Amino acid sequence: MSDLLQSTLEHLKALVSFDTRNPPRAITTGGIFDYLRAQLPGFDITVTDHGAGAVGLHAVRGRPRLLFNVHLDTVPDSPAWTASPHELRLTADRAIGLGACDIKGAAAALLAVANASGGDMALLFTTDEEANDPRCIAGFLRAFPPLPPGEGRSEGTGEAERGGVAEPSPQPLSQGERGYEAVIVAEPTKGEAVLAHRGIQSVLMRFAGHAGHASGEQKPSDSALHQAVRWGDAALDFVAAQSHERFGGLTGLRFNIGRIEGGIKANMIAPSAEVRFGMRPLPTMHPDGLLERFRTLAEPAPAHFEETFRGPSLPAGDTATAEARRLAARDLADELDIPVGNAVDFWTEASLFSAAGYIAFVYGPGDIAQAHTADEWVALDQLQHYAETIHYIIDKS
Repeated sequence: MSDLLQSTLEHLKALVSFDTRNPPRAITTGGIFDYLRAQLPGFDITVTDHGAGAVGLHAVRGRPRLLFNVHLDTVPDSPAWTASPHELRLTADRAIGLGACDIKGAAAALLAVANASGGDMALLFTTDEEANDPRCIAGFLRAFPPLPPGEGRSEGTGEAERGGVAEPSPQPLSQGERGYEAVIVAEPTKGEAVLAHRGIQSVLMRFAGHAGHASGEQKPSDSALHQAVRWGDAALDFVAAQSHERFGGLTGLRFNIGRIEGGIKANMIAPSAEVRFGMRPLPTMHPDGLLERFRTLAEPAPAHFEETFRGPSLPAGDTATAEARRLAARDLADELDIPVGNAVDFWTEASLFSAAGYIAFVYGPGDIAQAHTADEWVALDQLQHYAETIHYIIDKS
């Protein structure tokens, strides 16, 4: 076992031992953040509490051009775990523990590299990725907007380097001057750079009817549940009609009716019904247009229609902008010798950085198939390869 992998596993054991389940969104600036502070000597560290368990730690050493982002919160464990989810277990080829795959394994590797290399490095640890309430990234982007295209970072002024030599300044970099050229977001991608993924939208709808005896003839608007069922039928037909749409290897619109609730009993007309659905559009699909289409699919329209969460696609932007950002991310992955993988269906916070104007892609150890499962695990060889790659990037930059 290499020294870098051994160090990664020691950090992973510690990180897994901290309870960062989300919900219940009970994470504070102590605990795991005390551990992170102690493991990052020589870094300029800022910890920000955004409320509701959303805590971000931004650590900078030197003048890095890349930012590595990783979330520390996990989903809750299930009764199907065969041992304590907060005690790391090792086998010949894997590390098992809550968050080991998604995505504390990458966090541990970043800590190992930070101590094994003295190169310039920037890290952003967050704790609200699993909450569908991305306060940490939003707060970071307000403080650190992306650099204008083509500009590097000079010390103290935030201006582009001239003639390849940074102009010195006795003043430290301010928050507004510490932009980055690109962001690499850690999620389980099996050691490949993911340049594109779907967006995500969640919606709450309510239908209103009129209570009554079910023996009589009904108008279309009488039963709220009948309205919901007719809407669902129209929604499934609409989604099927999008199967020809394509972007970067992804096809169609992913859609799921996750919950329908309402009514009282079989012989009573339902006065109310609630529907919750989610969709995952392609980067080329327009979120607002999709919302309006779903809202007006059937008559009568829902009495209440509310988008409860939206995450943009990766890359973000209209068709031309998205493609330009995808190509820029591909060029960066090639420069860093990271193999480029296929687009994926799951959503990541890389899209939030992309929407703000950053070059961004997703890269990390582990397989998404293991994320959110009982006895979650990450392969040791993938942990080692990820750590070695990050070490290489830090040393060459």
